Amino acid sequence: MTLRIEDYALIGDLQTAALVGKDGSIDWLCLPRFDSAACFAAILGGEDNGHWRLAPKGAGPCTSRGYLGDSLVLESVWDTPTGTVKITDFMPQRERTPDVMRIVEGVSGSVEMEGVLRLRFDYGSVVPWMRRADGHRVAVAGPDAVWLRSEPQVKTWGQQFSTISSFTVGAGEQVAFVLTWHPSHQRMSQLVDPFDALKGSLRDWHDWARRCSTEGPYREAVVRSLITLKALTYGPTGGIVAAPTTSLPEELGGVRNWDYRFCWLRDATLTLGALLEAGYQEEAAAWRDWLLRAVAGDPADLQIMYGLAGERRLPETELPWLAGYAGSTPVRTGNAAVKQLQLDVYGEVLDSLFLAREAGLPSERHAWYLQLSLLGFLESKWREPDEGLWEVRGPRRHFTHSKVMAWVAADRAVRTLESDPTLRGDVRRWRAMRDEVHREVCEKAYDPARNTFTQYYGSAELDAATLLIPRVGFLPPDDPRVIGTVDAVRAELGTPGGLVRRYSTSGVTVDGLPGDEGAFLACSFWLADALRMTGRGKEARELFERLLALRSDVGLLAEEYDPVSGRQLGNFPQAFSHIALVTTALALSREENAG
Repeated sequence: MTLRIEDYALIGDLQTAALVGKDGSIDWLCLPRFDSAACFAAILGGEDNGHWRLAPKGAGPCTSRGYLGDSLVLESVWDTPTGTVKITDFMPQRERTPDVMRIVEGVSGSVEMEGVLRLRFDYGSVVPWMRRADGHRVAVAGPDAVWLRSEPQVKTWGQQFSTISSFTVGAGEQVAFVLTWHPSHQRMSQLVDPFDALKGSLRDWHDWARRCSTEGPYREAVVRSLITLKALTYGPTGGIVAAPTTSLPEELGGVRNWDYRFCWLRDATLTLGALLEAGYQEEAAAWRDWLLRAVAGDPADLQIMYGLAGERRLPETELPWLAGYAGSTPVRTGNAAVKQLQLDVYGEVLDSLFLAREAGLPSERHAWYLQLSLLGFLESKWREPDEGLWEVRGPRRHFTHSKVMAWVAADRAVRTLESDPTLRGDVRRWRAMRDEVHREVCEKAYDPARNTFTQYYGSAELDAATLLIPRVGFLPPDDPRVIGTVDAVRAELGTPGGLVRRYSTSGVTVDGLPGDEGAFLACSFWLADALRMTGRGKEARELFERLLALRSDVGLLAEEYDPVSGRQLGNFPQAFSHIALVTTALALSREENAG
């Protein structure tokens, strides 16, 4: 039976990540990078598309599970009729090659264990050649080689293109399995001791988590979200992927299935703000530096997303041999939205770099020249329609959020020049642009009859992105137009439980796609923020705590939530959701401390 999306937990090594199900099966893993082809893709098809299950023989889901303290080390416990056993899953931060480590430990009694390893390279389509070497199982196919070993050695055998293991553990006994990937044309690197690696991983994560400067009632949720964001960071470059998965659906059985294993510029400002306020200057600086490298070049060529190292070509392809999660097809790799015009990203980049400067991150003069170049391009383009924040695959529109973020770009340039007159730039020019954008948005995007900003010029539809208007400073929170917009979004895009959708998907949709989707979790956190800013602190806190209750048993959030079925939807775990959680939690804590 297909596990729910929230039945998976995340492990990773800051270069890739795996999803471990409650049943003890690793059903998603890309090696050696987040965006590499998966060798375990069962979550998007079935067991024949690759997985690694390790659990008591004949057992179902684990009895309990959780991360060990503030870490990404997962411990799952099974209580069986003959005894209790636990499995510790983790990926140590690598020196050269990635390792997946699984340590089985008997807690009481005696438990018979069974392991099934089905390696299927290239997203579940390639069965490798298996052989034995030096007591290890070795799988090779094309560029990929994977070694499986155990300590102490456990008997394994081949069966139906799988590697099977069977053994018994008693109280206090331990058996460790290590799965190691390396390029098939290279020699296997030096073996890593799994028990030492476990101690090192726990130490590394706990040391990192202790740097969090956040206190207050939501510290646990904030730290878990920050650990998740750290796990979604590609260590060599500092880029943060939107999610470690592709094609987990926004509607079960639907077509809204996208590849999120890339770095989106739209996440930049919120991520920087969250990292800086929580005390992670080094990570914020790495993300800022990735951003500067990625956007360097002709401003006309600015993309909405990039690869882990700033790669620009992310061609979208469908994988027809995968049946999709819960029958949701197509399964896609790459993302065609990379070629879209989304004018809001210019504002997000300039806002991010403004925030970094304000926070005291060291900056170089060339970074300011790059910002002026981006702003000069935006000055000539902001009046045009675009695909907008939500990457619609329908016609271009004059999206309100895109125009507001053009205002943000000009506003941050003005404020930067006012605070540092030694910088080059024509402050009067950018003030004029800021004023013109503001005037046009208030005239063309605002519906006075309903007292709300709409999704795009001339539209009757609403957009949850307009909840950000007071946060970015476009209008003050007590402006009647802001209050009216918050109330309208809440009423027209609201779902049972008080969450909100991004926009309406009924009738003729702006995004050009069939089907529906769930409540968008980041937007629901934005609603909590907007309620707080408009003086409704009690309602904001109640909504925030309802959102916290939607997290999985290990504290993770996908992109969306279906309030009817009570299930998480979309790629998992989702950086945007966790960034929004941290931002809202910090704001509520600040208000509580101030009051």
